[in-house]
Amino acid sequence: MKKLKSPLALLLTGTAAFLFVACDSTSETAPPPSPEAPETAEPATTEAAETATKIDHVDAKGAAELLASESKPVVLDVRTPEEFGEGHIEGATMIDFKAPDFESKISELDRDQTYLVHCRSGSRSTNSLATFEKLGFKHIIHLDGGFNAWQEAGEPVAK
Repeated sequence: MKKLKSPLALLLTGTAAFLFVACDSTSETAPPPSPEAPETAEPATTEAAETATKIDHVDAKGAAELLASESKPVVLDVRTPEEFGEGHIEGATMIDFKAPDFESKISELDRDQTYLVHCRSGSRSTNSLATFEKLGFKHIIHLDGGFNAWQEAGEPVAK
């Protein structure tokens, strides 16, 4: 005597067959693999993430303390030559933010060095931070309030 398959068994057998056909990799709807595509996907890493610029902000007293420390940063004054000539932080290097070659001059600096950046009031130096980030500098310290804050705090001025 022949056993008849139950309707559920027939349904499951049909579903399994359908799934098998639906998962066939030769299906016309599946795009062919790209010859340039790697066989295993690895997480993407970007150079920007690896070289993200750390930006800290300090007031004049904090800047003075940093400049008195053993690991003192290089002072970058981004004011005009005229402003710089009227007075500046001792040992500062002047690179005029308004000059057409500003980015070019900044790109010549050591990106691994820590820099204390300031202008007169903090506006131009704040705007300069994007350039440091774009060029991949590791650590920038911004003097909030700029040279005006430095003078108001009674810190020494070189001429």
